[in-house]
Amino acid sequence: MASASPDVGLDLVRLDARSEWVRLRTLLVLRWLAILGQTLTVVVASLYLGLRVELGLCFLAIGASVVSNLIAMTIFPENQRLSDRDAMLTLLFDLSQLSFLLFLTGGLNNPFALLILAPVTISATALTVRSTTVLGCLAVAMISVLAVYHVPLVSQTGEVLQLPDLFIFGFWISITIGIVFLSAYAHRITSETHSMSQALLATQMALAREQKLTDLGGVVAAAAHELGTPLATIKLVSTELLEELEDQPELAEDARLIRQQADRCRDILRSMGRVGKDDLHMRSAPFGAVVREAAEPHADRGIAVLYDFGPEGDEDDSQPTIWRKPEVIHGLRNLVQNAVDFAGTRIWIDGSWTASEIRVRITDDGPGFPPDLMGRLGDPFLSRRARAQSPARPGYEGMGLGLFIAKTLLERSGARVRFLNASDPFLSAEDKTDRGGAAVEVVWPQSTIGLQADEASGPLGENRPITV
Repeated sequence: MASASPDVGLDLVRLDARSEWVRLRTLLVLRWLAILGQTLTVVVASLYLGLRVELGLCFLAIGASVVSNLIAMTIFPENQRLSDRDAMLTLLFDLSQLSFLLFLTGGLNNPFALLILAPVTISATALTVRSTTVLGCLAVAMISVLAVYHVPLVSQTGEVLQLPDLFIFGFWISITIGIVFLSAYAHRITSETHSMSQALLATQMALAREQKLTDLGGVVAAAAHELGTPLATIKLVSTELLEELEDQPELAEDARLIRQQADRCRDILRSMGRVGKDDLHMRSAPFGAVVREAAEPHADRGIAVLYDFGPEGDEDDSQPTIWRKPEVIHGLRNLVQNAVDFAGTRIWIDGSWTASEIRVRITDDGPGFPPDLMGRLGDPFLSRRARAQSPARPGYEGMGLGLFIAKTLLERSGARVRFLNASDPFLSAEDKTDRGGAAVEVVWPQSTIGLQADEASGPLGENRPITV
């Protein structure tokens, strides 16, 4: 059951913003650390381990990194962010410089050849798949060349330090597998983390919008309450003036106009007040009223919405009073929207309660959830449609944000959300029952959403100023 983002502002989360993720300063700092490590390694290998190393060429390679860093620090500001192409070229320079150093110091006989993994792994965490693939292929090509062509490591006594060919081949295999595995692993984890942060941003935006609508309704309700008495007085006085000015048609017409405009003001405030109220009386409501409020925007879209509220077993018939939380209303509204989008002709909203739980089940007569995606429902940015194509929205392919937002908001209110098919999705349309589509079940503990008996029946207290 995929859904489009509930607000045009959520278009931001559609973007896979892997461009300009990396600051140039970050790569420069990493390069300075690499320069320090390479310098120490060359000095120790030459002076303390007694290896014959081409110091001039080695320091030439290290000096190239130093010069490139100094030039970059001089030309670009500290907060410069690199495009995907520029970051890939920067990492390619580091890869080439490291490969040249390895060529001068024994190739794959040098245990530091493992560091060839670093540029590819960095690319996998911050750059696109294409850039990471290019760097990975080049890294494999370079270590393949280094396995065959390199300046051998020679000790002061003239002994050539050379690993057996079998070990060289095994080292090549291990580095190649490491490049593929680590880059894929790092890219996957980074992508999931980014997707989750984007989806949570969408959830916060949706909840903020719902809260803003609630606050706006409260302002309207307060204005209607405060202006009610002056408008009633204006109407009363204008009516009395109209009676007294019957013999003066021009003045009577003015009095009639005043009364009409007072009625119009009253009607406008009443209409605006239907958006919602945030006074103390509207912070809680009967369970059925909250569910109907959530479903109301989708009740006139050509799909019949059937309600059924009742207790389970021998429980009290009176509906429980619950907190009217924005996350509950918006979460249920998203579920109803998805059910209406994919329903054939109708959906069912069933509410029930016990002494310990409050339950809502939303069922449609659509095609149901694909069985292969049942375990992933509620995850953001699904790679394919989570439902068959909606007859109401042909060609529609959502990102899974609707279900993710609904699930996140409802779980934030203390609910457990479960997705299921009301019947076997492989059955033909003739073999399915009326309620044979997808179903979503939401269950709250009474303690998290229901009002206690003293809260539901006791005084509400004084109204408080609305905080905007």
